[in-house]
Amino acid sequence: MEALGDRLKLMVKTFRRECSRVLHSERTTIHGADGMLMVLQLAMAEVNKQRGGEFKVALSDVLMAWKHLLLDKLHLPPPSFARLETYDLTLEAYESFLKRSNTVDLVDILSMYKQLRVVDTDPEEPVSPIQLFEFLSGNIKVPELPDSSVPSTPCSKSRPCSSQVKMAVRRVFCSYLSLLVNSKNDMALALTLDVPSRTLGRQAFTDIKHASHDSKNSLFLAVTSFVRAIQLGGKGYAPAESNPLRKHVKGLSDYVQFLDNLEEILGEIPDPSACGARLVTAIRAVLVKGRSSGDEVYAAAEETSKELKDRIFQLHQIQKRAANGSGTGISPARPKAYAINHATALGGRDTLKVLMALLDEEALTPPCPNKADLLSEDQPVLGGAEGTCVLMLFRSPEMSTGCSPEPLRNRVQSRLDLIKPKARNKVIRSQFACTYKDQDPPLNRVLDFPSTSQVPTCVHPAPKPKTTMAVDDRFSYDMQDANTAKPAPESRKKEQSEVQREAALEHRSGNAQNGGLGLGNRKKTGIQMQRKGNKRKQLDSDQHSGSENEPPEKKQHTHVSVKVPGKNVSKTSNKKKLIAGQGKLTSFFRV
Repeated sequence: MEALGDRLKLMVKTFRRECSRVLHSERTTIHGADGMLMVLQLAMAEVNKQRGGEFKVALSDVLMAWKHLLLDKLHLPPPSFARLETYDLTLEAYESFLKRSNTVDLVDILSMYKQLRVVDTDPEEPVSPIQLFEFLSGNIKVPELPDSSVPSTPCSKSRPCSSQVKMAVRRVFCSYLSLLVNSKNDMALALTLDVPSRTLGRQAFTDIKHASHDSKNSLFLAVTSFVRAIQLGGKGYAPAESNPLRKHVKGLSDYVQFLDNLEEILGEIPDPSACGARLVTAIRAVLVKGRSSGDEVYAAAEETSKELKDRIFQLHQIQKRAANGSGTGISPARPKAYAINHATALGGRDTLKVLMALLDEEALTPPCPNKADLLSEDQPVLGGAEGTCVLMLFRSPEMSTGCSPEPLRNRVQSRLDLIKPKARNKVIRSQFACTYKDQDPPLNRVLDFPSTSQVPTCVHPAPKPKTTMAVDDRFSYDMQDANTAKPAPESRKKEQSEVQREAALEHRSGNAQNGGLGLGNRKKTGIQMQRKGNKRKQLDSDQHSGSENEPPEKKQHTHVSVKVPGKNVSKTSNKKKLIAGQGKLTSFFRV
């Protein structure tokens, strides 16, 4: 009795040979047990989201639906426990995902085998539905019975699942190779988009999903069409500035450029063994870039690349012997008449056959015994800031609910800062600012200190400033005006006008930084005018007492007496000021 592994391989080989009869594309890829379980998880999460929930699903619900799915598609009796309410919607979403990504599962291959097999040569049923159910459930371990013509390799053995990193790295290698065979495989694009890191996280993947849904194309075609329009399109054909994918131009361009390099290797190297080795080496180079030799991902990438190179070489040798030893005498198919040349028609076809055989073997790998490691969000980080969990990647980022997350204290403080009046910029003027013709002074300065050269523009002009004078000066001036009817000399009037003009200009050229500028300058101006009044008084007394050519005597030792009919008033220096009538009383009581 043949081993179960060999019978599974026979079933898949028959499907690959005759798939053109039932499928529209020869590049249809196969989902193994692990791939089927991940697709089921995505389908259940999508159904929960459509019913008003979140894009999440419990692991227990996935395992229940998994058993129902296998038994239902294999036409076996259902399990004893009841199925979920959303099972029908989940099955529809599952089949839709497979059709959209141009993939099939192992149950579909078994159902198509009966109409694809050759009656005379192929067995009627290589694998029974119960055996396939036990294999997909993980209850049967496939023993290793290598082909007699192929030496045993670690790749043909059942892959140990103890290391999550090795599983994730091998999945990334096969996903890159699967994109070369089937570019519609959305699962392969999700596993390779941000591995290695290209700053393409969940937001970028969500934008790609929306673009794919709007254009009704695969994720890969949505990415490549956007990048090609950026690179080749003119002003009229380039994507709009409001396109969400414009935020991820660099990462998407790097991703498409790397896949273009793989396509060039596939078309330029005719030997499948050498071409496959070059492809694996290129993928390994981007995975280990920037990592040390002691890193776990580095070690897993080295081991996986070596295994894949050996297996590609063995598969090429098997296909070569099968083509040479067929004994039919029929030459390979000639290129069609519309083909440009032989290299264009046949370039890379042999390598693609080897890659499809390699991916089919990966689909026949026994499932991972620990389903939690496969479906949980605690996946090893291979590229970006997040793990390689497919469910987390397909889940859209959380949208804002409209409520401000800012604390109430910060909102109140920002409102107070908005209402609080802003302080004006403080300007420091030069002491010579009066010599420049800058902007006019504020209105309050014009009203308080009017200049002789300014005409007030208001309806009610400001009152004239009162000059502060010493008490004895006012007394002397009042006595002089009362006894003599002579007008004041013109020089005195000029001096008074100059004092007023000087005070106004001095206030205008003062420092604008102080807030209480008016009061300080008024006091200062009054003191200065008082001192100038004392100087004028001493000058007048010197003119009355002595000659113009004689030098004036010292101010502090000189007593100047002003004779008025019937009154005697004595004036002292500024340091000893007298009130009205004090001089008369002092002379009266002097002995």
